[in-house]
Amino acid sequence: MAKIKTQFSCTSCGAIHSKWSGQCNECGTWNTLEESLAQSAQKSSKAVQSSRFQSYSGEISQIKSVHEINLKQVPRTATGLSELDRVLGGGLVQGSVTLIGGDPGIGKSTILIQTLSSLEHLRTLYVTGEESLQQVSMRAKRLELNTEPLRLLTETCVERIIEHASMEKPDVMVIDSIQTIHTEELNSAPGSVGQVREATARLTRFAKQTNTSLFIAGHVTKEGTLAGPRVLEHMVDTVLYFEGDPGGRYRILRAVKNRFGAVNELGVFAMTDKGLIGVSNPSAIFLSRHETPVPGSIIMVTREGTRPLLVEVQALVDDSHGQQARRVVLGLEQNRIAMLLAVLHRHGGISMFDQDVFVNVVGGMKISETAADLPLILAALSSFRSKPHPADLIVFGEVGLAGEIRPVPNGEERLKEAFKHGFKRAIIPKGNKPRKKIPGMKIMSAQRLEEALQFL
Repeated sequence: MAKIKTQFSCTSCGAIHSKWSGQCNECGTWNTLEESLAQSAQKSSKAVQSSRFQSYSGEISQIKSVHEINLKQVPRTATGLSELDRVLGGGLVQGSVTLIGGDPGIGKSTILIQTLSSLEHLRTLYVTGEESLQQVSMRAKRLELNTEPLRLLTETCVERIIEHASMEKPDVMVIDSIQTIHTEELNSAPGSVGQVREATARLTRFAKQTNTSLFIAGHVTKEGTLAGPRVLEHMVDTVLYFEGDPGGRYRILRAVKNRFGAVNELGVFAMTDKGLIGVSNPSAIFLSRHETPVPGSIIMVTREGTRPLLVEVQALVDDSHGQQARRVVLGLEQNRIAMLLAVLHRHGGISMFDQDVFVNVVGGMKISETAADLPLILAALSSFRSKPHPADLIVFGEVGLAGEIRPVPNGEERLKEAFKHGFKRAIIPKGNKPRKKIPGMKIMSAQRLEEALQFL
């Protein structure tokens, strides 16, 4: 049997080395050499001379015009978990590869085994490289799942996994986790950059060629990103992140990449003794619903994917006892608070340069859109003045450096969602004022920050 040749390439300059060394001989950088398979020149020339190539789907790839392409809708299969179907874009797609990442204990293995147990009419295969078959079976029994459709395999070699899957021919397959899978053609340890990249590439190729829906569980680093090479996220079709406190009850499943649905779609789950259960009304989770109005609290309407959510933003403003005032933000962009406080000083005449400002989003929610600008300013002002806002008031809008309040997307849908939860008043950008009045709701539209402050 011919010996498989490997090479080491520098991620900084691309130089090729026959052996690993700590420093690249070309550019002089350290610890940048990664192991990969060396492609022979004879094999490369044959591939170049070939005029037709085989695609992932098994068909011979050819150049086609747009009108020759069949635009039939991609069939989807429901997973049995409504929130997971929402994040995936409506269900599973044949041949799709989904990567799920999250902190240890967040619920990755739980949601995967729940999904397989609910697919009674499909052939499934659960491949684990971290646990024994007894451990996986005990989890399924503890969650009281239907174990009839579950087929389990303990294996860490990607070649043997593909061999077993070729004989089993599953419709849905789970790999838990990719950091434990290795290929025998590379000498590096499982979990290294080369091993993760090569194993994922082979599993993705198998899924595309056999129309197998593939789930891959991945570890995350301490920064919260998926461990392994960045190309890992480019190779798969969908990337999902589990968010939330592993010790808490609620989990948030967020899509950061999806070739078959909306990006930044959100699914909310509650962790119980029977596994993860979808939350149909997540707005109720992120609202404290104080018995009496309290200073520093305000409700905003954010939009995650196709879903509007009501979220409570809390602020605490206190005298600073240090040389420099503190700005602490949880759930929002850290640097934006300093800019918004400067806008409040310049265009509202209210200075907080000698005050510590703490901002938090209730429920561990993370908001990245600019619609939180106006709620953040009004929450900080409420705490600073010790004057609570009305309990039935919602606010959203982007604030510019010139003091203008800019509109945000889907303003009318946000207002309707707030009205369904009993909110009767709203301060919104003038550009988001609905064409038709919402009966029973008083809408105050502001074009500048000074106007919004006058409404209060």
